[in-house]
Amino acid sequence: MEERADVTAPDPTAGTAAPRPTSAPPPGERATRRRIGAEIWIVLGLSLGRSAVYAVVNIVARLTEGTPLAQQSTTLNPSRSPRPYLDLTYQLLSIGFALVPVALALYLLSTHGRSAVRRIGLDGGRPWRDLAVGTGLAAVIGIPGLGLYVAGRALGVTVEVQAAALNAAWWTVPVLVLAALQNALLEEVVAVGYLMERLRDLRWGAPAIVVTSALLRGSYHLYQGWGPFVGNVVMGLVFAEYYRRRRRVMPLVVAHTALDVVAFVGYALLPDAWLEAVGVG
Repeated sequence: MEERADVTAPDPTAGTAAPRPTSAPPPGERATRRRIGAEIWIVLGLSLGRSAVYAVVNIVARLTEGTPLAQQSTTLNPSRSPRPYLDLTYQLLSIGFALVPVALALYLLSTHGRSAVRRIGLDGGRPWRDLAVGTGLAAVIGIPGLGLYVAGRALGVTVEVQAAALNAAWWTVPVLVLAALQNALLEEVVAVGYLMERLRDLRWGAPAIVVTSALLRGSYHLYQGWGPFVGNVVMGLVFAEYYRRRRRVMPLVVAHTALDVVAFVGYALLPDAWLEAVGVG
């Protein structure tokens, strides 16, 4: 008997490439705007927005407790432990964790491989110019700001602000400088660089963006009274307008750091008589 060869039917798919999965269509403009809006609320809820809510509750509590604002006080940079090295540990942990929202904001701005540091001008590309501009801004804001604080104390609309209450130790001044830098990075990166970029992505108008950034800055200082609220809104308008024109946040960080270093270290080191003479003691 003749042996028949085994013939297999050809595979119609042989030699053809596997079909590629189709990519999802890009989200529409409305979905993108909703996502950016949710992102803004999350970032602010983890940082300055949360501080603003607490500050509003705090000023309401102060106004309704029956004691005039002029007779109330608040303390910045308090000691956290009577044991010096434990206090230092708490201070450094507080500063470090306070910078996490800054890292988050920069990460979220680094879309499509763009450098958020360069996008908002936080880089060191022009250090001497940033230092000069920052020092000038600190002088323009700081001197009138001190006058506004003194006037607010005289009018009874500002609480007494104790800028530093750390126990005397070898690390007191370095920690106060780090606290000043932390405040500057948090406020200028989040309230100016991040917020203004995201509101710009939402196609807000320039006046609305500047005013929103300034009001946010003033709101989380409300716990100090109405004088610091007004002063910080004015500072916010100046800083936000500078950023809108120059798109650089580094000079603002320099200015803010300088202001806080003078306030914190000066309060810790100057004699009480000098502080009382200018109404901050």
